[in-house]
Amino acid sequence: MITPILLCGGSGTRLWPLSRKSYPKQFAEIMGEESLFQASARRFTGKGFADPVLVTGNEFRFIVTEQLDAVGVSPAGIMIEPEGRNTAPAAIAAALFAADRDPEGLILLVPSDHAVPDAEAFRDAVEKGAVAAQEGQIVTFGIAASRPETGYGWLEAGEATHEGVHALVRFIEKPDAATAKALFADRSNLWNAGVFLARAQTLIEAFETHAPEILATVKASLEAAERDLAFTRLDPALWREVPEDSIDYAIMEKAGNVSVVRFDGHWSDLGSWESVWQESGRDERGNALSPRATAFDCEQSLLRSENNEMELVGIGLKNIVAVAMRDAVMVADMSDSQNVKQAVKVLKQRGAKQAEEFPIDHRPWGWFETLVLSERFQVKRIHVHPGASLSLQSHVHRSEHWIVVAGTARVTVDGEVTLVTENQSVYIPLGSVHRMENPGKVPMVLIEVQTGSYLGEDDIIRYDDKYARGQGARG
Repeated sequence: MITPILLCGGSGTRLWPLSRKSYPKQFAEIMGEESLFQASARRFTGKGFADPVLVTGNEFRFIVTEQLDAVGVSPAGIMIEPEGRNTAPAAIAAALFAADRDPEGLILLVPSDHAVPDAEAFRDAVEKGAVAAQEGQIVTFGIAASRPETGYGWLEAGEATHEGVHALVRFIEKPDAATAKALFADRSNLWNAGVFLARAQTLIEAFETHAPEILATVKASLEAAERDLAFTRLDPALWREVPEDSIDYAIMEKAGNVSVVRFDGHWSDLGSWESVWQESGRDERGNALSPRATAFDCEQSLLRSENNEMELVGIGLKNIVAVAMRDAVMVADMSDSQNVKQAVKVLKQRGAKQAEEFPIDHRPWGWFETLVLSERFQVKRIHVHPGASLSLQSHVHRSEHWIVVAGTARVTVDGEVTLVTENQSVYIPLGSVHRMENPGKVPMVLIEVQTGSYLGEDDIIRYDDKYARGQGARG
C-alpha cells in the first residue's frame, strides 16, 4: 500500500486575485467544479493506496476536512504546521508520521495544486516506480516536456534500471531561455514535477545523512505534538527552530539513490495565469472565457469573471489576462503573468486587505462574506452547513440583527432557545451570550447586520465551541 502525503500549504500569490494567502489556489475551482486539492486527493485513492496524510496550516485545517468530505475521502491524519518552513520539513514530518504506522511502507509526496487530467495514467507511472522504491530508491517523476519552459526545474534521465524507471543523472535549476531550448531538444530531459515516492524509512535515512538538523528538530516537534480533534499540531516552539529548506536542495540533489519515472501524459502545476490559459478550453481565436466573460475582437486572451453578478467584457485585446472578482481586478499582458506576485507584494505594503484576504471567509461551520462595511455598521451573508453551529459567544462592542433567508436557524440568546425560519429575524443585544445553529439537512443562509463602535472579527468572547477554538479566534 502507498500512503499519499498531500502537501497543502502555499502563499497564494501566483494566481491572485483568485488565489490568496487565506485561500491558496489548491482550494479554488480553477479547472472545473472541484478544487485542485480535491482532484489530487481523488487521484490517489482506490486499489494500492491507503488513506492520505495531509500537511497543512492552521488556517486551512477545516477547509481541507470539508473539501475531502465533499469527495468522500477520509484522511489517515492531518498534521498542522505552525508556520510554513518549505517542503523539506513538511516531507520528513509526514514520513515520520507514516513510519510510525509502517516503517517499510511506501509514501508518495504530492503537491496538492497540480492539474493531471489523466489520473489513471499517473497512477500507472506511480506503480512503475513502486518496484524501485521498494528496493530503496527515492523515485521522482519527470514530465515529458512540451516546450522549452523556463518556469520549471528540469531532470536529466540516464540509463533504465527497471521497466519505465531510469537513473537520475542530475537536477537542473530553472533555466534561462537558451538553456531551456537546449534541454528541450534532448528527450532525456524532463520537467521536474516535485513528486517523490519512497519507503518512509528510506526517506528518513536520507535525512539522517544529508539533513540531520532538519530531521532532529522536526522529530522533536512531532514527539511534542498535541492532538486537537482530528489534527496533530506540531509543537510551535520547536518548529520555529527547524531550518527552512526545500526537499530538492536538502535531500534530492545530494542523494545517490534517486531514480526517475518518465510521465508522457498531460500535467501542469498551474503556476501562472498563462498556464491556466494553456490548460483551458479556447475559442477559434484562442480566447479562454468564463461564463460571465465576453470577448469582442480579442485574440489569445484569458478573461475570467469570478463573480456571478459581474460581467467582464474585453474589446480588441491580444495576449491579455483579465480576472475580475467582487473586490479586486487584475489585468496583465500574458507574458508578464508570472509577475503577479510582485503586484501582491506592493498591495501588501500598501496595507490593502485584498493582497491576502479572500472575500469569502471560510470557517469550520461554513462561510461568510461581507456585503457592506462602513463606519459603525456591517452587513454579511452567512452560510451554515447542515448540522453545524457557531460557538457560544458574546461581543463587547457590537449588537447584531439576523434575518434568515434560507433554511431554519436554532438561536440561543441568554439561555433562551428559539427556531427562526425563512423571512423571520432576531435581535442579539450587545453583550448577550448567543449561539447560531443549523438543525436542518439543508444549508442555512442568513443576512447579519452588525452595529457598534468596533466590528472586527476578534471582538469575541467564546464560552463553548465544538471546533475547539480558543478565545479571540476568528468566527
